[in-house]
Amino acid sequence: MAEEFSLADLKSRMNKSIVSLKDELAGLRTGRASASLLEPVQVEAYGSRMPLNQVATVTVPEARMLSVQVWDRSMASAVEKAIRDSGLGLNPAAEGQVIRVPLPELNEERRRELTKVAHNYAEQARVAVRHVRRDGMDLLKKAEKDGDMGQDEARSQSELVQKATDEAVSEIDTIVATKEKEIMQV
Repeated sequence: MAEEFSLADLKSRMNKSIVSLKDELAGLRTGRASASLLEPVQVEAYGSRMPLNQVATVTVPEARMLSVQVWDRSMASAVEKAIRDSGLGLNPAAEGQVIRVPLPELNEERRRELTKVAHNYAEQARVAVRHVRRDGMDLLKKAEKDGDMGQDEARSQSELVQKATDEAVSEIDTIVATKEKEIMQV
């Protein structure tokens, strides 16, 4: 049972949470419009939730405008609703199969909204890291209970898991602080 516990595997899973956070934060653009801004948007399509890029093409025709070309005309209203409800503070306007998404000028209030979104993403990443930690601790407890690992070894391994968790959370905090500084910069 002790071979099921792998500190390297836990660290890898924690790093995946950090990479996911970086991807989500990359979508929070501060200046120019970017197609990646709409990457986190999920559309209710064909009975399931799908990423926007699986039902439409996102282009940037102007610096402050996104254009979403929906492939299936019947999905246009679902895509428009998904963008509006995404929490990004966007107000799309549908014109047939094309949905235009004007990006509001970044005033102080809008910058604060974006930092709140960034902090939400960071909290999701922290929760994911804590789940990985919990899984690792459960494996250690089970290995100790089954007699596959001694109490001292289990305790030292759990300290290593906690250290890895602390490092991952610290990195998440650093990443979100950097992004917040970038967003709030005028």
